[in-house]
Amino acid sequence: MFRIDAGRSARYCDGMTRRSFLQLGVAGMASLSLADVLRGRAFSAAAHAPGSDTSVVLIWLDGEPGHMDLYDLKPQAPAEYRGFWKPIHTNVPGMDICELFPRQARVADKFSIVRSLHHDNGDHFTGGAWMLNGRPGRVSGANTQPEHPSIGSIVARLRGPNRPGMPAYVGVPYAMSIGLRPGYFGAGYLGVPHNPFETDGDPNQPNFQVNNLQLTGGMTLDKMDDRRQLLSHFDGVRRQIDQTGATQAMDRFQQQAYELITGPEARRAFDLSTEDPRLRDQYGRTHWGQCTLLARRLVEAGTTFVTVHMGGWDHHWDLKVGMENYLPQVDAAVAALFRDLDDRGLLEKTLVVLCGEFSRTPRMNDGSGQGKPGRDHWGNSMFCLLGGGGIKGGLVVGSTDRLGTAPKDRPLMPPDIHATLYHVLGIDPKIQFLDRTGRPIAAADTTEPVRELV
Repeated sequence: MFRIDAGRSARYCDGMTRRSFLQLGVAGMASLSLADVLRGRAFSAAAHAPGSDTSVVLIWLDGEPGHMDLYDLKPQAPAEYRGFWKPIHTNVPGMDICELFPRQARVADKFSIVRSLHHDNGDHFTGGAWMLNGRPGRVSGANTQPEHPSIGSIVARLRGPNRPGMPAYVGVPYAMSIGLRPGYFGAGYLGVPHNPFETDGDPNQPNFQVNNLQLTGGMTLDKMDDRRQLLSHFDGVRRQIDQTGATQAMDRFQQQAYELITGPEARRAFDLSTEDPRLRDQYGRTHWGQCTLLARRLVEAGTTFVTVHMGGWDHHWDLKVGMENYLPQVDAAVAALFRDLDDRGLLEKTLVVLCGEFSRTPRMNDGSGQGKPGRDHWGNSMFCLLGGGGIKGGLVVGSTDRLGTAPKDRPLMPPDIHATLYHVLGIDPKIQFLDRTGRPIAAADTTEPVRELV
């Protein structure tokens, strides 16, 4: 529900007051007070980043699979470390990946892998804050409240959408981290307006529609336009006497919401029924595959930052069955995304990132009483895949030791990844925001991107 409070007056027959609110069917944005709107004033001249029209698709592996089962296999390690699968060669000499990734192996020249990422924490919530907020603050399993905004929200605040009529920041099907929604994907002290717009639903279903864009209570576009004009008329006096700029700020945000609901751009982008069925097959006729295809459609239409949620990776036991179910779906979706972006001439303007909150223990357990081995939490050695957006492809950055327990060379941390994303997006990572206490906080603690990638 999207609501802008503007005082009280008599009710319509449908129960709405003339001046109390403009109500649109936009889920995931909560109820916005005037203070929220003022805090979230979009695209101010002082904060707007210059120039770049690059987008990001962040594929979030919620719960996180282990590096040694995906992109950093150790075939010479003891059996309890190396796991169940063998590495295969890719089209890049020296870059071997899991045998369950044959499609990615054929497009490995389009992406690079950071194998030396770490933050040394095995707590889901701390790891989520590290990876999505760039700094953990005091977040832990005992204190899950985010302290800092997500990188997606910062991008939405500074860059806005690449094209009018589109939301700047979208979660497909939702922005959720470790069961918190939006959790560490949220805007925090930047204000609710910079939370991600969420599609909900399953794009793999034939009747998929974005309920967030549906009008409520029998409202039609004509009625909405009449209601909008009426609100404008009744607010005329306040607009004349308001010396603070508050009403103007509310007008701007109201206009953005109205354009999203009524404009054709977002409706076309969310309509997967217009996509070539053969391309849909390449992504995989799965929930994850079609979510990834929807992400491509969104960045093509003008959204700046899209997250794709792929959850269920917390395999403390029965690792083999879990990976053999999930990894082929990831393989199809990621490989198709790189090919599709490249075929459309969008790859140089779209950065694809694949990661989660941490990794899994290099040494497998005995099944935690379930009798089927798995891997536990591990933040001392992780991976991150990046490609497109001007990032160099076909590289392996850093390495881990013989057993995969820690970085061997070129250790990197989440702020290094954030600085790289800001570089690609044309955002100065030193730009500061005021937190809830009025203290200035920079967008990122690290200001230099990973040099090998740029």
